[in-house]
Amino acid sequence: MASLIYNSAPDEMARGDIDFDTNTFKAMLVTSAYVASKDNHDFRDDVTNEVSGTGYTAGGVTSAVTVTKDTANDRVTIQFGAVSWASSTITARGCVYYKSRGGASSADELVAYADFGSDVSSSGGTFSVAASTIKLQN
Repeated sequence: MASLIYNSAPDEMARGDIDFDTNTFKAMLVTSAYVASKDNHDFRDDVTNEVSGTGYTAGGVTSAVTVTKDTANDRVTIQFGAVSWASSTITARGCVYYKSRGGASSADELVAYADFGSDVSSSGGTFSVAASTIKLQN
């Protein structure tokens, strides 16, 4: 499976429901059993097979977001910052980025899925995910 932007995200951005300057965004890890659907998944409650294990808390961790406008190349770059889980024992296949409203998972808008390409594990160490970048071309 490839990494993707959920189709609902650009719609939510255009309507102002997703604001990268003021909203809180989180990164949650999923196992290889999760099958991302860019068409049918739009809220966090659609995400199945979240990882569990020592050092991991359900729902993931906050990821800082940086937005850069590039007028020379007619695009906007959205970068979700690197995240990590210290002293963890987990295995994950990918990372789901979403807007966290702090309540029900049915209200948290999905933004993107980063596929690692294969399972990645930590065993009593730090599990790290590098920054992920989305480029919206005009």
